[in-house]
Amino acid sequence: MNTANVDAQELAKFSELAHRWWDPDSEFRPLHQINPLRLDWIDGLASLGGKQVLDVGCGGGILAESMAGRADRVTGIDLAARPLGVARLHALEAGVLNVDYREIAAEALAAESPSSFDVVTCMEMLEHVPDPASTVRACTALVKPGGWVFFSTLNRNPKSFLFAIVGAEYVLRLLPRGTHEYARFIRPSELARFARDAGLDVQTMKGMEYNPLTRRYWLSADTSVNYLLACRRPA
Repeated sequence: MNTANVDAQELAKFSELAHRWWDPDSEFRPLHQINPLRLDWIDGLASLGGKQVLDVGCGGGILAESMAGRADRVTGIDLAARPLGVARLHALEAGVLNVDYREIAAEALAAESPSSFDVVTCMEMLEHVPDPASTVRACTALVKPGGWVFFSTLNRNPKSFLFAIVGAEYVLRLLPRGTHEYARFIRPSELARFARDAGLDVQTMKGMEYNPLTRRYWLSADTSVNYLLACRRPA
């Protein structure tokens, strides 16, 4: 198993909180709140019905399990064993039979099963790995020609530092302190370059905004903090 592109501290951080993954009022509340937005955006572009889907860096399975409600089959992969255990247990309790979880790196799965999925998602993960470009290349190798690849991450600029770290972790306490490291944030131009260098065609980009007063998230054209990128592998 290729685990080179992994940060042991990041795995430990999310493993520590694994038992709280499906508590909508826990540290993972933001993921629960943005999940319907992500799901509808992905489905609107890639039409999940009847598709084979892969979720890279699936954690406790919030997105993977929701995509299983629309797709033919979903595979979720991660290198943190405890969140994967939580994901398996939740799917079992929810009676979701068409989702499968594996402890394997994207690079290792790409070597094992290239061009196997109609849709590949990699959300809120690239800012937690040492070499995000390697993950992008693996996602490209895993998707079938003509298939869709979706990424989401955080922009790197003073506003994102203020909103995503100072605001979210220290002021509003939406996330545990230390969840993000500013130096690992990725500018949209950088992620688009990683995607193009890997052989993907960049299709569209969306920003995600948050109002702390109404506690509401929405998709917009503002990519200055959180953003999502949709790509396709040429047919």
